[in-house]
Parts: sequence; C-alpha cells; structure tokens
Amino acid sequence: MKISDLKAGASNVDVEATVVEKQDAREVITKYGKRLNVANATLKDDSGTIAISLWGKDIEAINVGDKVKISNGYVGEFRGTPQLSTGKYGKIEVVGKGEVEAPSDAPSEEYPE
Repeated sequence: MKISDLKAGASNVDVEATVVEKQDAREVITKYGKRLNVANATLKDDSGTIAISLWGKDIEAINVGDKVKISNGYVGEFRGTPQLSTGKYGKIEVVGKGEVEAPSDAPSEEYPE
C-alpha cells in the first residue's frame, strides 16, 4: 500500500516507508493516568508523506533514514491531518537501517592501532 492511498479511518494497513523526521520523545499522561513516552515522526515513500506516533520502545528502535514496515496499522486523524499508528495490534519493524555517520572519535583507517 502507498502512503497516498491512506485515508483516516483505514485499518489493517501494511506500508513500507522511510523515516525522514523524528522529534524528541515527550511524556504524556493517558486518560487512565498512565505515563507513556511518545515521539512524532514522518514517513515518506514515492507517493507522499504521513505522520506517525512512536510509542515506548519503538522510539529508540527507529531512526531517521531507516526503512520501516508497518503491519496491521490504522490511520487516525489528529488536528485534521491523517496520522498512521500501530495501535494495540499492529507492529513496526526496521527493514533497512539508514546511513549512520561514525563518531568523530572512532579509530581511523589511516592509522591502524
């Protein structure tokens, strides 16, 4: 399925896309009083972009540049904009790691130890 095909209210959504933006995590308190961490991110494929909410362990597992696969997700709406979510029964997995630069203190190939 392509991002351009996703409409609010769609369920059982399977999509592959690249993470192009990820905001810092923040703590929210649910209506049941539970404290959870959430981060907003943006996914992109060749047809468009869509917002997604990352919850809990998914926040650290997913980074900008990663290609991810959402299985059994659904499309909700937040402030009039469609937003993809894995919800209780869906899942998100990294199917391709993005380019990560080596830290500046990493040993150089030029001067082997």
